Amino acid sequence: MPLHLITHPLVHDALAELRDARTLPPAFRRAANRISVLLAAEALRDVPSTPTTVRTPVGPAEGRVITHDVVVVPVLRAGLGMLDAVLELIPAARVGHIGLQRDEATAVASQYYTKLPRDLAGSYVLMIDPMLATGGSAVAAIDLIKAAGAREIRMICIVAAPEGVALVERHHPDVSVYTPVVDRELNAHKYIVPGLGDFGDRLYGTL
Repeated sequence: MPLHLITHPLVHDALAELRDARTLPPAFRRAANRISVLLAAEALRDVPSTPTTVRTPVGPAEGRVITHDVVVVPVLRAGLGMLDAVLELIPAARVGHIGLQRDEATAVASQYYTKLPRDLAGSYVLMIDPMLATGGSAVAAIDLIKAAGAREIRMICIVAAPEGVALVERHHPDVSVYTPVVDRELNAHKYIVPGLGDFGDRLYGTL
């Protein structure tokens, strides 16, 4: 599995703010938006584009436009915190949603909602989920996306654990993962250590 570790200093500046326990929800949301834009830009660095010519107020100018269909799929609910940032980069992207609920006792993910666009075979699918912990939710979501016909899938996450990276690699070695960091381990409650806590709770103030 291609694992892409993003080293851009602006990514890590935002990550430090997200990790800080003193960061309150408004600042947490802003930092999540900043890091999501940068991660999405890295993951879509080679999305196909074609030459075009546009007319500026003073004459024609050559440029390039994205011609490939891009589909963004957040894993609910935490992935929604990254969606608006990605759509700022790709306003024309189609959007799907996958709802997975992790059992706190077993850490097994169960599906409660799926709505994906049609005709994914020729699309670049960008799956967004801030935390790649056990990898169970990521694998389940990728299974659903592939079952819908997708062939080119990339995932962006803000923090990953070795266990999650290994599970995705085992089940979906063709899916590239973009993240700024692979943390040390999972604790007994399957939280990433040192991680940043529960992303959704910190994002929405439901601690």
